[in-house]
Parts: sequence; C-alpha cells; structure tokens
Amino acid sequence: MFKLIYALYKIKVLSPMGLYRLISAIYLHGVNMLALLKIAGRIYGNKTALVDENDTLSYAQLLSESERLAIVLKESYQVKKDQKVGFLCKNHASFIKSIFAVSQLGADIYLLNVEMSRIQFDYLLEHHDFDLIIYDAELSCFIEESSYHKEKILSYHEDFPAINNSLRASVNGNQILKRSSSSKMVLLTGGTTGNSKVASHQPSIFNYVHPFLSLLTRLQLIKYNTAYIATPIYHGYGVAVLLLFIALGKKVVIHKGFDAKKACHLIHEHRVEVVTVVPLMLQKMLKEKVEDLRSISCIASGGAALNPKLVQETSSKLGDVLYNLYGTSEAGLNIIATPEDLTYSANTVGRRIKGVQIKIVDEQKNEVEAGRVGQLFIKNKGAMRDGNHSWIETGDLGYRDSNGYYFLSGRVDDMIVSAGENVYPVDIEQVLITHPQVEAVAVIGVYDEGFGQRLKAFVLPVQHATLTKEEMMEWLHPRVARFQLPKEITFVDQMPYTHLGKLDKKQLKAKH
Repeated sequence: MFKLIYALYKIKVLSPMGLYRLISAIYLHGVNMLALLKIAGRIYGNKTALVDENDTLSYAQLLSESERLAIVLKESYQVKKDQKVGFLCKNHASFIKSIFAVSQLGADIYLLNVEMSRIQFDYLLEHHDFDLIIYDAELSCFIEESSYHKEKILSYHEDFPAINNSLRASVNGNQILKRSSSSKMVLLTGGTTGNSKVASHQPSIFNYVHPFLSLLTRLQLIKYNTAYIATPIYHGYGVAVLLLFIALGKKVVIHKGFDAKKACHLIHEHRVEVVTVVPLMLQKMLKEKVEDLRSISCIASGGAALNPKLVQETSSKLGDVLYNLYGTSEAGLNIIATPEDLTYSANTVGRRIKGVQIKIVDEQKNEVEAGRVGQLFIKNKGAMRDGNHSWIETGDLGYRDSNGYYFLSGRVDDMIVSAGENVYPVDIEQVLITHPQVEAVAVIGVYDEGFGQRLKAFVLPVQHATLTKEEMMEWLHPRVARFQLPKEITFVDQMPYTHLGKLDKKQLKAKH
C-alpha cells in the first residue's frame, strides 16, 4: 500500500487537488478511459501528449477533441451504452481519440487486427454484430467487399466523412454526456482462419494496481518524459502501455506502421527515453542506426520471445536498458525481467509481479516442482471472468527455478515426444542462436519412423557466412543431449514472421 501511495503522490494524484480531480472525474464520467484522460488533461494541461504524422496534441487538446468527438459519435452515429464499436486502425491520433470517445459513451471497444484476411473479417462480422466500424482508408476493401451494412466512418480523409473532419462539425456544446462505467475493451486474438479468441477487460483501477506499480517501479517509468510506442495499439500490449503513459503524463510518439529507419529517426528527433517493441523491431533498429538510439534508457520488449544473442547485443551497444515483459491478452502483464534479471540469465522472462498467482502443471493438471516443465496457469484480478478469479490456461510451457525466475519452453503444441523423451524445440533454438554465424533459427517437430518424432532446424545464416550443415551439426553435438539433436538442418534465405514479429512456425510446418 505504501508503494501505491508513493506512486500516486509522484504522478500528482495524491494531493488535495489531485484527489479532487480523481473523484470528480469518476463522478462525472464514471470509470472509463475518458475519466483517465480527464485527470491527465487537468494535471498536465499544455504539456505535449501525443505526436503522430498529422498531429501534435497537448493533454488539454487531446481531452477537448475526445470529448467533442464523443458528442459527434452520439449525435451523428447514435453510439450508446452496450453497443459494439469495431476499430480497424493502425497507430494514429484519430484512433486514440476515438477510443476515449467511445469509452465515454459506454459502448464496447473491439480492437481488430489490421493484418487479418478478408475471410477472418467476415467471420468476425458473423460472430460480433458491430454497430459502428471506424477504419483506415487503406482498409476500405474489408468493408466494401463484406456484408457489413451498419454505420461506418473513416479515421482520416481530406474530403469524405471521417474522424478528423467530424471534429470540425457543429455540435451541441451544452450537451452533458451521461457518466458510464459499462464500456469494455475487447481484444480479438489468434486464429489463422478467423476464429479468434475473445479477451474482454473491464476498466478498473483496482484490478490493475499491481501491474501499474510493477511497471512504475521495475521499469522506473516516472523518471522519463518521452515514450515511443512501436507496437500496434490494437494489440493488448500496445493499448496497455498507451494508457499507462497517458496516466503518467508522458509525451507519446506513434507512427502508422513500423519501419526501422523511420523508428530510429523518431527516437533521435524526439529524444525518446522509453520504447515498446517486439524483439524483431529491436533487432532491426540495432542493425539500422544504433547511434540514433543513444537517448533510450528503457526498452520494454514483449509479445514474442527474446533470444539470448539479442539480449547480449543490446547490452553491448546500449547498456543495461532492456526489459522483458511476459503477459497474455486474457491475463495481462504477469512477469517482468529487469536488466539485472537478464544478467542472471539471458533466457529468463523474470519474476512474477505482485498480485499474480502462477502455477505450473503437468498434463493431468497436477502442479509440478521447481525446475520441471509444465503449462503455465495464471490468476489475477485483471483476468476476472464473470466476476470470478479463475485460472487462465496460457498454452505456454515453462518452468520456475529455485530462485523464483521463470523460463519459457515454447507452446504446448510445440513439444514433441522423441523415442519416449519430451523434447522442447525452444531449448535447441536457444543453443543454435548463440552460434556466431547464425542470424535466426526456428525448430519444429517432424515425423520420424524410428523415433516417432524428431526435430528439424531452420537456420538463417548471417550475411556472407560460410557455414555448412555438417559444421553446424558438429558444433551442436556436444552442446545438447542426443535426443535433442535435429534430424535435419535446413538453411533458409529468410524467416517467416507474423505481423507482430513472432516466428511463424505454422508456415514452416505447412511448407515442410
């Protein structure tokens, strides 16, 4: 509790005026994201809140435009409590203003993956009856070629009705919006054929106190002024850090798409101190122009596994600035590794945060002892289902060592049984990636007549490498157990990645 009081004091909430702002914002607006922005707008005022390709907005401007947009959406599009609003948007100011506005109106916010296929989009339309869709112009084909027939509006356009143009529309300035605490944030995750999982979150400061405090204390975010969100905001990781930075009054820099050259330029131009990435983004930026990254004091990596080579490269080029975050769309943030933790082991995802319960279980759902691999089950307040604190089955394999550090061993469906032994491809990947001539690696299970299953390794060599398969196998032989040795090593020119920067092993399995 002392840490919570200290944190609230540091961000100027726990003063007489700060407490008044907090209570009045919740009383007037309810517990929703616009209430959070209302507090930030009054505390930080003319301080820069948001920078994208089109806008530079102060906290006061972001608040004013979000409130005005809420009135427009209510009057012109009849958005109201319990409706469903889908967002098909990349990272930009119109997207963020719209999220705050819709939250105030009490409608549920559905964050849609802009990289989905049209088949996936049609599936979502069939299973989620959206009342309004806010979308980017380049994604118009999704709407136009679908059966969707309800309200829609572009995020940006010079001439057509769009969020940016709506802010110039005449509205009833005396209108008072009703307070609302009903809006949910719904993340639609996974699903390569459209049958996405639904992860629903209800705004509540009490449910997210522990993740909030853990990020503040372990990442020391209070010290910094400017943050760049490179990860997609429609992903759970992206929207979570956005709301955290807004609460802290940071200057938040965003861009519609990730490009390593542009990202390095933005970091240098704005003297960015905090950046959120997936590992592939970090790898590309280090290759692009490491001199532009000197202002960074905190790199929060999440969404995909860090490899030990990238951990060591970041440390040697930028110092002790890398943090590894582990969470899920359903359960939120659960484990954090600080630079000190990554010195302990470059493979660890760190220690669990306060308020999170983690158990590791075998196939019979029995809890296993430290050091043994099993599936991670997580319970916390942010992962409540129907008012109950239930265990979330993550689908991730891992173990906890005797010092309380957690390590991941891949997904449940990645594990193979080879000649009666459980074999985890990630263990071999972590060894192969340490070879000085290896750029990236992926290991999958393949059928084997004698062993049942064996491993197959795909290796992307560094540029101008002269490595042979025989040399690679000879190097690997003394470093892994006999049953872990791959049946085959295949060199590739490039690795397939998902839009979020995860190795796409399904694509590898389909091709091989």
